[in-house]
Amino acid sequence: MDKITFGLVGGGWRAEFYLRIARALPEQFAVGAMYVRDEGKADVLAKTWGVKVYTAIEEFIAAGGYSFAVVSLKREVSREYIMRLAHAGIPVLAETPPAPDLEQLVGLWNEVGDSAVIQIAEQYLFQPMHAAKIRLARSGRLGAISQAQVSAAHGYHGISLIRQLLGVQFENVTIRGQRFISSLVKGPQRYGPPLTEELIRSEQLIASLDFGDKLGVFDFTGDQYFSWIRGNRLLIRGERGEITGDEVAWLESFDTPLYSRLRRIEAGHGGNLEGFYLKGIMGDGEWLYRNRFAPARLAEDEIAIAESLVRMGLHVAGGPSFYSLAEGSQDQYLALLLEQAVNSGEPVTSVSQPWALR
Repeated sequence: MDKITFGLVGGGWRAEFYLRIARALPEQFAVGAMYVRDEGKADVLAKTWGVKVYTAIEEFIAAGGYSFAVVSLKREVSREYIMRLAHAGIPVLAETPPAPDLEQLVGLWNEVGDSAVIQIAEQYLFQPMHAAKIRLARSGRLGAISQAQVSAAHGYHGISLIRQLLGVQFENVTIRGQRFISSLVKGPQRYGPPLTEELIRSEQLIASLDFGDKLGVFDFTGDQYFSWIRGNRLLIRGERGEITGDEVAWLESFDTPLYSRLRRIEAGHGGNLEGFYLKGIMGDGEWLYRNRFAPARLAEDEIAIAESLVRMGLHVAGGPSFYSLAEGSQDQYLALLLEQAVNSGEPVTSVSQPWALR
Protein backbone atom coordinates (compact mmCIF):
# COMPACT_ATOMS: atom_id res chain seq x y z
CA MET A 1 0.00 0.00 0.00
CA ASP A 2 1.00 3.65 -0.27
CA LYS A 3 3.04 5.39 2.38
CA ILE A 4 0.97 6.25 5.45
CA THR A 5 1.24 9.81 6.73
CA PHE A 6 -0.41 10.40 10.08
CA GLY A 7 -0.75 13.21 12.59
CA LEU A 8 0.22 12.75 16.23
CA VAL A 9 -1.52 14.41 19.19
CA GLY A 10 0.65 14.16 22.29
CA GLY A 11 4.37 14.18 22.99
CA GLY A 12 4.86 11.83 25.92
CA TRP A 13 6.65 8.53 26.38
CA ARG A 14 4.00 6.59 24.47
CA ALA A 15 3.93 9.06 21.57
CA GLU A 16 7.63 8.42 21.00
CA PHE A 17 6.80 4.85 19.92
CA TYR A 18 5.10 6.30 16.84
CA LEU A 19 8.03 8.60 16.13
CA ARG A 20 10.51 5.71 16.36
CA ILE A 21 8.41 3.58 14.03
CA ALA A 22 8.26 6.36 11.43
CA ARG A 23 12.02 6.86 11.68
CA ALA A 24 12.75 3.12 11.39
CA LEU A 25 10.37 2.64 8.43
CA PRO A 26 10.49 5.91 6.43
CA GLU A 27 9.32 4.18 3.27
CA GLN A 28 6.10 3.10 5.02
CA PHE A 29 5.30 5.83 7.56
CA ALA A 30 5.66 9.57 8.07
CA VAL A 31 4.48 11.95 10.79
CA GLY A 32 2.85 14.82 8.93
CA ALA A 33 2.31 17.02 12.00
CA MET A 34 2.30 16.89 15.79
CA TYR A 35 0.43 18.74 18.49
CA VAL A 36 1.65 19.39 22.04
CA ARG A 37 0.62 22.23 24.34
CA ASP A 38 4.05 23.00 25.80
CA GLU A 39 6.16 25.26 23.57
CA GLY A 40 9.44 24.10 25.10
CA LYS A 41 8.59 20.47 24.46
CA ALA A 42 7.42 21.36 20.96
CA ASP A 43 10.84 22.85 20.14
CA VAL A 44 12.65 19.78 21.49
CA LEU A 45 10.43 17.38 19.54
CA ALA A 46 10.81 19.36 16.32
CA LYS A 47 14.61 19.37 16.59
CA THR A 48 14.90 15.75 17.71
CA TRP A 49 12.51 14.17 15.22
CA GLY A 50 12.40 16.67 12.36
CA VAL A 51 8.60 16.98 12.60
CA LYS A 52 6.44 20.09 12.35
CA VAL A 53 4.97 20.59 15.84
CA TYR A 54 2.00 22.84 16.63
CA THR A 55 1.04 24.14 20.07
CA ALA A 56 -2.56 25.02 19.15
CA ILE A 57 -4.96 22.22 18.25
CA GLU A 58 -6.73 24.52 15.77
CA GLU A 59 -3.47 24.95 13.84
CA PHE A 60 -2.84 21.20 13.90
CA ILE A 61 -6.30 20.54 12.47
CA ALA A 62 -5.98 23.27 9.85
CA ALA A 63 -2.52 22.11 8.76
CA GLY A 64 -3.78 18.75 7.50
CA GLY A 65 -1.34 16.75 5.40
CA TYR A 66 -2.17 13.48 7.16
CA SER A 67 -4.81 10.82 6.56
CA PHE A 68 -5.63 10.28 10.24
CA ALA A 69 -4.54 11.46 13.68
CA VAL A 70 -3.14 9.31 16.48
CA VAL A 71 -4.31 10.53 19.90
CA SER A 72 -1.66 9.54 22.43
CA LEU A 73 -2.69 11.34 25.61
CA LYS A 74 -3.58 10.51 29.21
CA ARG A 75 -7.00 8.94 29.64
CA GLU A 76 -8.24 11.99 31.54
CA VAL A 77 -8.02 14.23 28.45
CA SER A 78 -8.07 11.78 25.54
CA ARG A 79 -11.86 11.84 25.13
CA GLU A 80 -11.92 15.62 24.59
CA TYR A 81 -9.46 15.43 21.71
CA ILE A 82 -11.07 12.37 20.14
CA MET A 83 -14.36 14.27 19.92
CA ARG A 84 -12.76 17.46 18.68
CA LEU A 85 -10.92 15.70 15.85
CA ALA A 86 -13.96 13.59 14.98
CA HIS A 87 -16.16 16.69 14.71
CA ALA A 88 -13.52 18.20 12.40
CA GLY A 89 -13.90 15.17 10.12
CA ILE A 90 -10.47 13.73 10.93
CA PRO A 91 -10.25 9.93 11.36
CA VAL A 92 -8.82 9.02 14.76
CA LEU A 93 -6.61 6.20 16.01
CA ALA A 94 -6.82 6.60 19.79
CA GLU A 95 -4.53 5.07 22.37
CA THR A 96 -6.27 3.03 25.07
CA PRO A 97 -8.45 3.62 26.92
CA PRO A 98 -10.75 6.06 25.09
CA ALA A 99 -12.11 7.44 28.40
CA PRO A 100 -11.40 6.90 32.12
CA ASP A 101 -14.84 5.90 33.44
CA LEU A 102 -18.19 4.52 32.33
CA GLU A 103 -19.96 7.89 32.28
CA GLN A 104 -17.39 9.34 29.91
CA LEU A 105 -17.28 6.16 27.80
CA VAL A 106 -21.03 6.35 27.28
CA GLY A 107 -20.83 10.09 26.65
CA LEU A 108 -18.14 9.61 24.02
CA TRP A 109 -20.16 6.88 22.32
CA ASN A 110 -23.35 8.94 22.33
CA GLU A 111 -21.42 11.90 20.92
CA VAL A 112 -19.64 10.16 18.03
CA GLY A 113 -20.45 6.42 18.07
CA ASP A 114 -20.58 4.92 14.58
CA SER A 115 -20.83 8.35 12.97
CA ALA A 116 -17.05 8.96 13.03
CA VAL A 117 -14.04 7.01 11.78
CA ILE A 118 -12.48 5.97 15.08
CA GLN A 119 -10.34 2.94 15.87
CA ILE A 120 -8.48 2.08 19.07
CA ALA A 121 -4.73 1.41 19.07
CA GLU A 122 -4.97 -1.74 21.21
CA GLN A 123 -1.67 -3.37 20.35
CA TYR A 124 -1.54 -6.51 22.47
CA LEU A 125 -3.46 -8.70 20.04
CA PHE A 126 -0.89 -7.71 17.38
CA GLN A 127 2.21 -8.52 19.40
CA PRO A 128 3.82 -11.41 17.46
CA MET A 129 3.51 -14.23 19.98
CA HIS A 130 0.02 -13.18 21.04
CA ALA A 131 -1.02 -12.89 17.38
CA ALA A 132 0.30 -16.41 16.73
CA LYS A 133 -1.64 -17.83 19.68
CA ILE A 134 -4.84 -16.04 18.69
CA ARG A 135 -4.52 -17.43 15.17
CA LEU A 136 -3.95 -20.94 16.50
CA ALA A 137 -6.87 -20.63 18.92
CA ARG A 138 -9.14 -19.63 16.03
CA SER A 139 -7.84 -22.30 13.65
CA GLY A 140 -10.01 -25.10 15.05
CA ARG A 141 -7.02 -27.28 15.89
CA LEU A 142 -7.75 -27.00 19.62
CA GLY A 143 -11.49 -27.38 19.14
CA ALA A 144 -13.91 -24.95 20.73
CA ILE A 145 -12.02 -22.68 23.13
CA SER A 146 -13.49 -22.67 26.63
CA GLN A 147 -10.82 -21.04 28.79
CA ALA A 148 -8.10 -18.39 28.55
CA GLN A 149 -5.82 -17.59 31.46
CA VAL A 150 -3.91 -14.38 30.79
CA SER A 151 -1.08 -12.95 32.85
CA ALA A 152 0.50 -10.56 30.35
CA ALA A 153 -0.95 -7.07 30.71
CA HIS A 154 -2.98 -4.85 33.01
CA GLY A 155 -6.63 -3.85 32.90
CA TYR A 156 -8.18 -3.36 29.47
CA HIS A 157 -5.12 -4.85 27.72
CA GLY A 158 -5.43 -8.13 29.60
CA ILE A 159 -9.19 -8.22 29.08
CA SER A 160 -8.71 -7.56 25.38
CA LEU A 161 -6.50 -10.65 25.11
CA ILE A 162 -9.06 -12.72 27.03
CA ARG A 163 -11.84 -11.63 24.68
CA GLN A 164 -9.73 -12.27 21.58
CA LEU A 165 -8.67 -15.74 22.70
CA LEU A 166 -12.16 -16.78 23.79
CA GLY A 167 -13.85 -15.29 20.75
CA VAL A 168 -16.07 -13.13 22.97
CA GLN A 169 -17.54 -9.86 21.72
CA PHE A 170 -20.11 -8.01 23.88
CA GLU A 171 -21.59 -10.89 25.87
CA ASN A 172 -22.28 -10.09 29.50
CA VAL A 173 -20.00 -11.54 32.18
CA THR A 174 -19.81 -12.07 35.93
CA ILE A 175 -16.48 -11.03 37.45
CA ARG A 176 -15.01 -12.11 40.77
CA GLY A 177 -11.69 -10.72 41.93
CA GLN A 178 -9.17 -10.31 44.70
CA ARG A 179 -5.97 -8.44 45.48
CA PHE A 180 -2.79 -10.08 46.80
CA ILE A 181 0.19 -8.15 48.15
CA SER A 182 3.68 -9.67 48.35
CA SER A 183 7.26 -8.47 48.75
CA LEU A 184 9.50 -8.11 45.71
CA VAL A 185 12.97 -6.73 45.08
CA LYS A 186 12.44 -3.64 42.93
CA GLY A 187 13.45 -4.11 39.31
CA PRO A 188 13.89 -1.86 36.27
CA GLN A 189 11.47 0.98 35.64
CA ARG A 190 10.51 2.79 32.45
CA TYR A 191 13.74 4.79 32.30
CA GLY A 192 16.33 2.29 33.41
CA PRO A 193 17.57 -0.35 35.88
CA PRO A 194 17.53 0.03 39.69
CA LEU A 195 20.45 1.84 41.33
CA THR A 196 20.17 0.13 44.73
CA GLU A 197 18.43 -2.90 46.22
CA GLU A 198 15.00 -2.01 47.53
CA LEU A 199 12.19 -4.25 48.78
CA ILE A 200 8.78 -3.08 47.59
CA ARG A 201 5.15 -4.20 47.91
CA SER A 202 3.95 -5.86 44.72
CA GLU A 203 0.21 -5.74 44.04
CA GLN A 204 -1.35 -8.65 42.16
CA LEU A 205 -4.92 -8.63 40.84
CA ILE A 206 -6.57 -11.99 40.18
CA ALA A 207 -10.04 -12.27 38.68
CA SER A 208 -12.32 -14.76 36.97
CA LEU A 209 -14.55 -13.66 34.10
CA ASP A 210 -17.45 -16.09 33.76
CA PHE A 211 -19.18 -15.81 30.36
CA GLY A 212 -21.30 -18.90 31.05
CA ASP A 213 -19.77 -21.43 28.68
CA LYS A 214 -16.39 -19.68 28.59
CA LEU A 215 -13.99 -18.66 31.36
CA GLY A 216 -11.36 -15.97 31.42
CA VAL A 217 -8.78 -15.75 34.19
CA PHE A 218 -7.01 -12.41 34.64
CA ASP A 219 -3.82 -12.43 36.71
CA PHE A 220 -1.39 -9.53 36.69
CA THR A 221 1.05 -7.51 38.73
CA GLY A 222 2.30 -4.26 37.26
CA ASP A 223 5.90 -5.27 38.00
CA GLN A 224 5.71 -7.77 35.11
CA TYR A 225 6.14 -5.03 32.51
CA PHE A 226 9.78 -4.41 33.39
CA SER A 227 10.77 -7.04 35.94
CA TRP A 228 13.64 -9.43 35.24
CA ILE A 229 12.09 -12.07 37.53
CA ARG A 230 8.32 -11.80 36.95
CA GLY A 231 7.36 -13.36 33.62
CA ASN A 232 4.18 -13.44 31.55
CA ARG A 233 1.98 -16.53 31.20
CA LEU A 234 -0.83 -17.61 28.90
CA LEU A 235 -2.94 -20.77 28.97
CA ILE A 236 -5.55 -21.39 26.27
CA ARG A 237 -7.75 -24.49 26.60
CA GLY A 238 -9.99 -26.06 23.98
CA GLU A 239 -11.90 -29.32 23.82
CA ARG A 240 -9.20 -30.94 21.64
CA GLY A 241 -6.04 -29.32 22.96
CA GLU A 242 -4.34 -26.44 24.71
CA ILE A 243 -1.52 -23.91 24.52
CA THR A 244 0.60 -23.63 27.67
CA GLY A 245 3.25 -20.96 27.26
CA ASP A 246 4.99 -21.92 24.02
CA GLU A 247 3.90 -25.58 24.19
CA VAL A 248 0.97 -26.87 22.13
CA ALA A 249 -0.80 -30.21 22.64
CA TRP A 250 -3.79 -31.42 20.62
CA LEU A 251 -5.56 -34.58 19.50
CA GLU A 252 -5.25 -35.65 15.89
CA SER A 253 -7.80 -38.32 16.80
CA PHE A 254 -9.22 -39.40 20.15
CA ASP A 255 -6.29 -41.79 20.66
CA THR A 256 -3.47 -39.84 18.97
CA PRO A 257 -2.02 -36.82 20.81
CA LEU A 258 0.38 -34.50 18.98
CA TYR A 259 2.81 -31.99 20.46
CA SER A 260 4.52 -28.90 19.10
CA ARG A 261 6.26 -25.74 20.22
CA LEU A 262 5.81 -22.15 19.09
CA ARG A 263 9.20 -20.87 18.02
CA ARG A 264 10.49 -17.38 17.34
CA ILE A 265 12.44 -17.23 14.09
CA GLU A 266 15.01 -14.45 14.26
CA ALA A 267 17.84 -13.28 12.03
CA GLY A 268 21.22 -12.29 13.42
CA HIS A 269 22.03 -15.27 15.64
CA GLY A 270 25.34 -17.08 15.48
CA GLY A 271 26.91 -16.58 12.07
CA ASN A 272 23.74 -15.25 10.44
CA LEU A 273 24.46 -11.87 8.80
CA GLU A 274 20.97 -10.93 7.61
CA GLY A 275 20.60 -8.33 10.34
CA PHE A 276 18.98 -8.54 13.78
CA TYR A 277 15.19 -8.74 13.59
CA LEU A 278 12.21 -11.02 14.11
CA LYS A 279 11.13 -12.97 11.04
CA GLY A 280 8.06 -14.50 12.62
CA ILE A 281 6.56 -17.28 14.74
CA MET A 282 6.44 -20.89 13.55
CA GLY A 283 4.55 -23.85 14.95
CA ASP A 284 4.38 -27.42 13.66
CA GLY A 285 6.10 -26.46 10.41
CA GLU A 286 3.89 -23.48 9.49
CA TRP A 287 4.13 -19.74 9.87
CA LEU A 288 1.59 -18.60 12.45
CA TYR A 289 2.89 -15.06 12.27
CA ARG A 290 5.17 -13.28 9.79
CA ASN A 291 6.70 -9.89 10.52
CA ARG A 292 5.71 -7.58 7.69
CA PHE A 293 8.12 -4.91 8.98
CA ALA A 294 11.31 -6.98 8.73
CA PRO A 295 14.19 -6.16 8.58
CA ALA A 296 13.54 -3.04 10.69
CA ARG A 297 14.92 -3.35 14.22
CA LEU A 298 11.75 -2.84 16.24
CA ALA A 299 10.73 -4.11 19.65
CA GLU A 300 7.71 -6.38 19.51
CA ASP A 301 5.46 -3.73 21.04
CA GLU A 302 6.58 -1.37 18.28
CA ILE A 303 5.83 -4.05 15.68
CA ALA A 304 2.32 -4.30 17.11
CA ILE A 305 1.80 -0.53 17.02
CA ALA A 306 3.07 -0.41 13.44
CA GLU A 307 0.47 -3.07 12.60
CA SER A 308 -2.24 -0.80 14.04
CA LEU A 309 -0.98 2.04 11.84
CA VAL A 310 -1.11 -0.13 8.72
CA ARG A 311 -4.61 -1.33 9.52
CA MET A 312 -5.76 2.21 10.22
CA GLY A 313 -4.40 3.31 6.86
CA LEU A 314 -6.39 0.55 5.18
CA HIS A 315 -9.50 1.36 7.24
CA VAL A 316 -9.41 5.04 6.29
CA ALA A 317 -9.13 3.98 2.65
CA GLY A 318 -12.32 1.91 2.98
CA GLY A 319 -10.96 -1.27 4.55
CA PRO A 320 -12.43 -3.17 7.50
CA SER A 321 -12.56 -2.13 11.12
CA PHE A 322 -9.83 -3.83 13.14
CA TYR A 323 -10.39 -2.62 16.71
CA SER A 324 -13.40 -0.38 16.96
CA LEU A 325 -14.37 2.26 19.50
CA ALA A 326 -17.08 -0.18 20.61
CA GLU A 327 -14.48 -2.89 21.36
CA GLY A 328 -12.17 -0.46 23.12
CA SER A 329 -15.06 0.85 25.21
CA GLN A 330 -16.13 -2.69 26.14
CA ASP A 331 -12.64 -3.64 27.29
CA GLN A 332 -12.35 -0.51 29.43
CA TYR A 333 -15.85 -1.08 30.85
CA LEU A 334 -14.95 -4.64 31.88
CA ALA A 335 -11.65 -3.41 33.33
CA LEU A 336 -13.60 -0.95 35.49
CA LEU A 337 -15.88 -3.77 36.64
CA LEU A 338 -12.86 -5.95 37.42
CA GLU A 339 -11.44 -3.21 39.63
CA GLN A 340 -14.85 -2.86 41.32
CA ALA A 341 -15.00 -6.60 41.98
CA VAL A 342 -11.49 -6.59 43.47
CA ASN A 343 -12.20 -3.59 45.69
CA SER A 344 -15.60 -4.78 46.92
CA GLY A 345 -14.86 -8.48 47.21
CA GLU A 346 -18.28 -9.12 45.67
CA PRO A 347 -19.20 -10.55 42.23
CA VAL A 348 -20.07 -7.92 39.63
CA THR A 349 -22.14 -8.61 36.51
CA SER A 350 -21.94 -6.46 33.40
CA VAL A 351 -24.97 -5.03 31.57
CA SER A 352 -25.16 -4.26 27.86
CA GLN A 353 -23.92 -0.75 27.06
CA PRO A 354 -24.93 1.47 24.11
CA TRP A 355 -22.02 0.30 21.94
CA ALA A 356 -23.10 -3.32 22.42
CA LEU A 357 -26.65 -2.55 21.27
CA ARG A 358 -25.79 -0.81 18.01
